[in-house]
Amino acid sequence: MAHVHRPGETHGHAHRHGAGTALTRALALTLGFAFVEAVVGVLSGSLALLSDAAHMLVDSGALALAIFAQRLAARPRTELHTFGYRRAEVLAAAISGGALVTTSIGIIIEALGRLGSFREIRGDWMLGTAVAGLLVNLAAGLALMREARASINVRAALAHVMADAAGSVAAIVASVAVLRFGLHQADAIASILISILILWGASKLIRESAAILMEQAPAGVSAAAIEATIRATPGVRDLHDLHVWTISDGFPVVTVHVVLDGQAHGTGVARAVSERVAKEHGIEHVTVQPEAVLEAEAPLPMRPRAAIR
Repeated sequence: MAHVHRPGETHGHAHRHGAGTALTRALALTLGFAFVEAVVGVLSGSLALLSDAAHMLVDSGALALAIFAQRLAARPRTELHTFGYRRAEVLAAAISGGALVTTSIGIIIEALGRLGSFREIRGDWMLGTAVAGLLVNLAAGLALMREARASINVRAALAHVMADAAGSVAAIVASVAVLRFGLHQADAIASILISILILWGASKLIRESAAILMEQAPAGVSAAAIEATIRATPGVRDLHDLHVWTISDGFPVVTVHVVLDGQAHGTGVARAVSERVAKEHGIEHVTVQPEAVLEAEAPLPMRPRAAIR
């Protein structure tokens, strides 16, 4: 059996450290302002501010979970967890998405109830707090944006923060409508719009997490193309048990059994397959099991593609 995985651990460690720092900064900003927004929301009577504060509190919990998952994912593998704990980040992202869905649905229900009733709202308090909230969310988002490509965990946290920023924008619009036109229902409408936007982002996050947990082939990677690359490698007569999946974000994996044609050594063929897959498809974690063909079994019929798992 041969396995090729090229150096990159130092780069990955740097990404994890940067992600941890960004998540910690975002948590401090989000949690601190959530309490401010909740207090002003109660005093001003604004559901939009209260809904945004609720989202920020949920997001603070999600960020704390993301920090924990990021640190857990950095732990070395063990005899029980042979791939390490990298999927902790994916689980955290899925939980964050679920929390967003639950909170958003609750706020929509409350907002619909408020549409038919009149409540006095302090539009000036609402406007000032919403503007401050937008600035805080943008600062937190900038801290996370640099590391978002490296981790689904950070992208999940960024989705939370950007949803809060959208909520602050909606609250600003609603507060202007209250102050200029006396449209107090704009507060409830803004809350509904905020929640719908967040539901859309959460559904995308859950789908992305589920794809990894269900061991789906990575986005943009064709198992058929990888199969063709392996079959075109000199020394390969046939292949079976081809698997393409993702351990965690940015960690695609390929495993395959190749049947040798008897013209080259199995170790050399396995290494050639690994190197070709890495070069042509960008997947460096490739494990190849070479198998010899016994003379009694020759000639071996080619397996149809449908038989490859």
